[in-house]
Amino acid sequence: MASSSSQPEGLSEEDHDLIHGSESGWVDARTSCPHLDSLSTDLTHIPTPNTPCNRCQHPNENWLCLSCKDVLCGRFVNRHMLHHFRETNHSVALSFSDLSVWCFSCDAYLDAHVIPQLRPVHEVAYVLKFGELPPVGAS
Repeated sequence: MASSSSQPEGLSEEDHDLIHGSESGWVDARTSCPHLDSLSTDLTHIPTPNTPCNRCQHPNENWLCLSCKDVLCGRFVNRHMLHHFRETNHSVALSFSDLSVWCFSCDAYLDAHVIPQLRPVHEVAYVLKFGELPPVGAS
């Protein structure tokens, strides 16, 4: 595999993805994203946060594709959501673990509290996970 300037020499693409995806510290979520036009037209009806991965049935660390509503495991399990993005180019997904939203194409978190297209799905996911509306100002 050829090395690129964004990938340290000697690391496979999957290792780079694991390292990049596990960076710690403060992350500024983006307040806009050019990939939101691919979102499902109905994000008020979504699977519950305890839905297992559609491919391997893993019960945790799952993500909801916001284009087709597939539930797939994250990069720290079997990477099925990452494979799904590479297969379909469905860029935007919501984590059922912490309700964050990630755009694979932008390689960035998106602020679901600020981006109007993401507020409804974040609120529905919050209610399904915690049984109550998010705190005022949180959605």
